[in-house]
Amino acid sequence: MTETPLVTIGISCYNAEDTIARAINSALSQNWPNTEIVIVDDVSSDGSVEIVRQTILAHPNARLIQHEENKGPAGARQTIIDNATGTFICFIDDDDEALPERVSTQYQRIINYEKDTGVSLTACYASGTRHYNNDYKMPLVSIGSQGDIPNGVSVADRILFFGGNDNHFFGGGNPSCSLMARKSTFEQVGGFDESFRRVEDMDFAIRLALKEGHFIGCPENLFIQHSTEAADKAPEKNLEAEQKLAQKHKEYLDTIGMFYYAYNWPLVRYYHFKGDYTKMAKTLISLGLRYPIKTTSHFLTTAPKRFFHERKMKKT
Repeated sequence: MTETPLVTIGISCYNAEDTIARAINSALSQNWPNTEIVIVDDVSSDGSVEIVRQTILAHPNARLIQHEENKGPAGARQTIIDNATGTFICFIDDDDEALPERVSTQYQRIINYEKDTGVSLTACYASGTRHYNNDYKMPLVSIGSQGDIPNGVSVADRILFFGGNDNHFFGGGNPSCSLMARKSTFEQVGGFDESFRRVEDMDFAIRLALKEGHFIGCPENLFIQHSTEAADKAPEKNLEAEQKLAQKHKEYLDTIGMFYYAYNWPLVRYYHFKGDYTKMAKTLISLGLRYPIKTTSHFLTTAPKRFFHERKMKKT
């Protein structure tokens, strides 16, 4: 009889007293029969810790780890990896909820793909739905859940400068909140870079891609992401992190002549979010002079989607 492998469900928690119990209960409600739940509190200043303790009180397979200093999402996820005893690790954010079949579905997807292809370095992402306060629900269709499976530098190019193989299905990107993989995969890639406070999931995916990793997904709706606001999601923080990401991978970007583009495109998004359309236009012109086809294609592909998405977000 085949032994059911242990899956570590990791939840990073920071000032989430209103949502953390829901996230933990969704982990406890998984239909996978062999799980451990590791919750890392990243020095919350609200009542999160006490809520975690009360929620897991009757569940010996769940435990709380408390950071002594705030390390951000990357540091919390790395603590989960370091303390996981499962063969696989599945992440849930503290304001999200996993549907009961999430772990079992992603596990089967990984096992089937490994068996069919012989590929061992694989990350699996779940599809889900993002819920906004105005009742707008946005489908999150996972990367690799249809069509050709993204792999290798194609994924790195997509993240860094909206490049990549046009035949690959990149879906909703590479969010850690939907990620499941073997613990050995995280270890081979080097885990999460704790110097990042944002886009740490993108950095992990880039490094996995540069090691020829494969990015598979599940088309089933497996989690609910609740949209929230936080100081670390401010446009300035995103810009800093995205440019830092390009700087970190400059050596690779220089080999294909795309560093300037990857470093400066985040300014387009930043000026858009700040409502400074004069500087946004100047940045687009600067990029267009160097990369005319790339800039035009990128803008015409993404701008209309962003426009309609933001209208739905703001609709009351």
